[in-house]
Amino acid sequence: MSGYDIFAWIVLIILIGVIVLVVWLMGSTPGHVARRRGHPWADAVAVAGWVTLIFGFALWPVALIWAYVDVPARRPEEDRP
Repeated sequence: MSGYDIFAWIVLIILIGVIVLVVWLMGSTPGHVARRRGHPWADAVAVAGWVTLIFGFALWPVALIWAYVDVPARRPEEDRP
């Protein structure tokens, strides 16, 4: 093997490592954000982040937005008309 071949293998290994790291970070980001913000359905947001990333990325931003959106608190019974 020449020096170019060794250099190409090193670059390929680093590239694969970076791709795996980016996919892992993107998959875990919605769940991490939801847990940090105390979202009531943090586990569901985490699963949605991974599922939407694995099955077509198009809805992954929806999972990330869901991580930032909280469910409004219920009003006490005496405040209702």
